[in-house]
Amino acid sequence: MTDMTELRTRKEPLNLAIVHVDPDAFIASLMGWLEITAFIKAQRAGEAVVPADGKTPALSAAQLKNGGVHEVGNDALFAFAMTAALKGDKAALDKVETALLDRLGQDFPGSFALWHFRAAIDAPTTLDDFVGQAGKKMLAGDLPPPPLRAKEYWSAGLRFFEKARKSNFIHEIMYPLAKWTRARWTETAEKGVAFLHHIEDNVPVLREVLEEPRNDQAFIANVLLRLAPAVDMELNEEYQGFLRSLARRN
Repeated sequence: MTDMTELRTRKEPLNLAIVHVDPDAFIASLMGWLEITAFIKAQRAGEAVVPADGKTPALSAAQLKNGGVHEVGNDALFAFAMTAALKGDKAALDKVETALLDRLGQDFPGSFALWHFRAAIDAPTTLDDFVGQAGKKMLAGDLPPPPLRAKEYWSAGLRFFEKARKSNFIHEIMYPLAKWTRARWTETAEKGVAFLHHIEDNVPVLREVLEEPRNDQAFIANVLLRLAPAVDMELNEEYQGFLRSLARRN
């Protein structure tokens, strides 16, 4: 079937692969996702019709170089790289990259996304640059020294949060990000409070935000909003309002 039902059917295993950082499931599911998204886009543009057999057409070598296909691939690979980084699972990301290189060659759909996690970007400028470089450090287990650790956790969390909200896999990234956020700030509460700014004010806030048991977008937004002063980071009023709206629970 070449319709929205098929789109959901093909996206579900990819969603699970991203959440659980399962390289084999991701490799097995990616091509089907690229095929259905490319077909539906072509159909909406009046460039394709449903085949007589109802099967979604495979992508040709030329189609695999299409900018739209690469955009979808970059989104999926970026999401997988992010959750792999949050788990520190470099082997999983390496396996996906190797498989795609072997199957599709150097310029495979999603290769540009992975470049951000592989390259040494000395002066990051885009959100993708910042996320990729933070993820690269996570994958390498490269921890900053304790005095800088909480601030780097906050900054990486903010960048990952912003990138997740732009992805077609927002929910699949957000849950691992919430778990990572909880783990990092629990570690700070147990071992790193001495390096926080205005300890007497911010340690009670830290303990309070960690009392929320749910690992979701609202939890992350609340951490970013309320712990910014603890790491000497300033948010403008507009962004504070934005985070406050996301942190609010009905």
